Amino acid sequence: MKAIRRFSVRPVLPEPLRPLHRLARNLRWSWHPETRELFESVDPEGWRESGGDPVRLLGTVPVSRLADLAEDRSFLRRLTAAADDLHDYLTGPRWYQGRTAAEGRAGPGPGDAVPSDGSAPSGASGVPSGASGASGASVPSVPPGASAPSVPPGASVPPDAPAPTGLPAAIAYFSPEFGITAALPQYSGGLGILAGDHLKAASDLGVPLMGVGLLYRHGYFRQSLSREGWQQEHYPVLDPNELPLTQLSEADGRPVRIPLTLPGGRPLHARVWHAQVGRVPLLLLDSDVEENGHGERDVTDRLYGGGSEHRLLQEMLLGIGGVRAVRAYCRLTGHPDPEVFHTNEGHAGFQGLERIRELIADGADFGAAHEAVRAGTVFTTHTPVPAGIDRFDRELVARHFGDDAELPGIEAERVLALGMESYPGGEPNLFNMAVMGLRLAQRANGVSTLHGRVSREMFAGLWPGFDPEEVPINSITNGVHAPTWTAPEVTRLGARQFGHLPDAELWELRRTLRKRLVAEVRQRLYDSWRQRGAGTAELGWIDGVLDPDVLTIGFARRVPSYKRLTLMLRDPDRLMELLLHPERPIQIVVAGKAHPADDGGKRLVQELVRFADDPRVRHRLVFLPDYGMGMAQQLYPGCDVWLNNPLRPLEACGTSGMKAALNGCLNLSVLDGWWDEWYDPDFGWAIPTADGDAIDDTRRDDLEATALYDLLERRIAPRFYDRGPDGLPGRWIDMVRRTLTTLGPKVLAGRMVREYVERLYAPAARAHRALDPVAAAELATWKSRIRDAWPGVTVDHVEAQLTPPAPGGAAELGSTLSLRVRVRLAGLTPADVEVQAVAGRVDDTDRITHATHVPLKPTTGPDPEGRRLYEGPLALDRTGPFGYTVRILPTHHLLASAPELGLIALPGDSMTEAAGVLMR
Repeated sequence: MKAIRRFSVRPVLPEPLRPLHRLARNLRWSWHPETRELFESVDPEGWRESGGDPVRLLGTVPVSRLADLAEDRSFLRRLTAAADDLHDYLTGPRWYQGRTAAEGRAGPGPGDAVPSDGSAPSGASGVPSGASGASGASVPSVPPGASAPSVPPGASVPPDAPAPTGLPAAIAYFSPEFGITAALPQYSGGLGILAGDHLKAASDLGVPLMGVGLLYRHGYFRQSLSREGWQQEHYPVLDPNELPLTQLSEADGRPVRIPLTLPGGRPLHARVWHAQVGRVPLLLLDSDVEENGHGERDVTDRLYGGGSEHRLLQEMLLGIGGVRAVRAYCRLTGHPDPEVFHTNEGHAGFQGLERIRELIADGADFGAAHEAVRAGTVFTTHTPVPAGIDRFDRELVARHFGDDAELPGIEAERVLALGMESYPGGEPNLFNMAVMGLRLAQRANGVSTLHGRVSREMFAGLWPGFDPEEVPINSITNGVHAPTWTAPEVTRLGARQFGHLPDAELWELRRTLRKRLVAEVRQRLYDSWRQRGAGTAELGWIDGVLDPDVLTIGFARRVPSYKRLTLMLRDPDRLMELLLHPERPIQIVVAGKAHPADDGGKRLVQELVRFADDPRVRHRLVFLPDYGMGMAQQLYPGCDVWLNNPLRPLEACGTSGMKAALNGCLNLSVLDGWWDEWYDPDFGWAIPTADGDAIDDTRRDDLEATALYDLLERRIAPRFYDRGPDGLPGRWIDMVRRTLTTLGPKVLAGRMVREYVERLYAPAARAHRALDPVAAAELATWKSRIRDAWPGVTVDHVEAQLTPPAPGGAAELGSTLSLRVRVRLAGLTPADVEVQAVAGRVDDTDRITHATHVPLKPTTGPDPEGRRLYEGPLALDRTGPFGYTVRILPTHHLLASAPELGLIALPGDSMTEAAGVLMR
């Protein structure tokens, strides 16, 4: 019989075992081996059945076993040690607290070195007291001889307490998904895993981050296969009471309710669940509450599910509701209010609108509120393709905002103006979440160096007149959280320094991990075939699947078309030869999910599954369904080579290869994402890219697949099987060692989070503090005045005098070009603008590259026609084709970058030829 109602019965732990509850509720156990080992010892069989989830484990342990453990002195000593270790982790000062203290003493001098991994030198802060930030705002310094105010970690801080240093008191990090652990399945792929690693690394570093997301009742789908190899989706119901979550409640015990207003005044309510990720609180909003109607209860049903309106409601709840949840959490706990809001991809962009509404309610006008919100906002874009961005029809968005919907007091047209693609190349009827994210954030970044460049080109329309390299989108390359993704054996051996580990020991480690993967694959493959309808009697062949001594290649990720899951099948006969080579065979483990609505991706999965089902190769190539964190943590360490073959440059970063590298797995990848940045022959191999304009997609796939086969056959397999007199593949082991010692430190999430703190969070906090209500209003007024006047700002005339003179039109190295430029400022003053000479090498189309910007100085007031004269010298300091131009930009000490307003005045076409000079 089926139960009519389901609820959870929590165990009552004996008093000596009470610390187990706190250990289970803090998700630090997901990356702390000693805590996991402690829980496993409670009930080894129950631990396996619970999938390594301490909360589920404690709900199933027999009372008799708990009574025995309460009398077990050895276990209680281990429990006390684990509880003390967690307490020290949560309360002791860490990297961020050291930076805060250092700022209170003194900042680094101009010559202080900063390590390449983004960390600070010992005792240095990187944010000098009293120094101007990127916004130009001054940070108050601590008086000489005085110590900086400090707050003990974990102590209650009034929400309005000022931060004691230039670093932010708190940062709110918004993301539509978080991959913390398989026990909290609120992720679909790389974006969520990256968000989870960001939170974990922030916790390890002591960064005062708080995460904000949604709690999806069905999570992302579970994947299985039909007998024919077609992907099937299953949506298990998740009970929040059985997850490592606590409901946020008011002081009187009532659950906190976050309200939103839907069109026509209909209410949408959400409750807030709190997960503790080490030192970092994670708030998850859930609309499945009794106060809501059926449709409203389903808003948080599935991750990336439903149609356009469903997605819009999810993103409104994430952004607008998320800010309201943050305010409630800070009010109830004394946590400092965030000074910086970080939007992880465009899904959470509405958080900026809610903060604007708050400021308007306090008396600000829209312009001033917009400026204040922008100053403290960071936006990270994760997609290199427009199709990967959520875009909504204009009328749909307009219907959900305004006086009878959400954000009353803000006109719907104001909301629309922030997200509409009102720029050359855009679709003017579409509301673009990434565009809104960029317009609401003063600082933005891509997630690898190449992706930053691609993003600047993709969004260049928002800054017309500027070259893509000047578009204010920076890049911070993603990283991965080593304690989560490194096998325990690798972690333990790492303490002995891989640079000095004997070859035999390192090779034995690799074989141990490969052997464990083989056992894991066989079990998962058996379970998959049973789900596909196979009987036990026909599955004996699975015992021979994979070989712990064969070169093992891994490929696991989401299955959009650009990741090219089936590129390896381009020439099935050649792949079969590689798999079955009599002396140098390879074996491949593949996993991945296609989006439920992506039939093309499902067909790719089916194509690969059908090849893997072939009795001739099924012991050498395996597809494992239901790829997730649990599988990944076994897959990365056990592979020898990690394969990645996207269409360049469509992989923003691609962190799976980073996780593999932490375990000594070598990378084989197209030069895209992070691999384009850090590829080195010591670490792996680069698949040549056939991306010329004259090559169609079919021809490109053929060429790159052939290159892949050639690398496997001629370089990778021979090196793996090339054994010395000692029976060891010495050259392969050298590559493993270099991967662990040289590449591993680069790919760490700790390096990534330190870069966010130093390059984005700290400047954003300083800008936020500088934009008090008066300054924000003045800046908004100034911008409005600049925009109104700008159509009349022109470069009227440019004169150049070469010293010494150069007959024949050529110039000599070391010469000086004296420039005289007449401009019209249309009522603006010289303090409002900067007139620049832009000079550098020119290409065949006369485009300036590697430009130098030289400010020119005003020398006379306006003449009778309103023109001003600017002058300045331009040194000709490089040989070869050389060119220059002049331009006018707005300038203000509170701007983060010169292109911020997207306004520029350039010489007209009629004077371009006369204004240029070539030096050969």
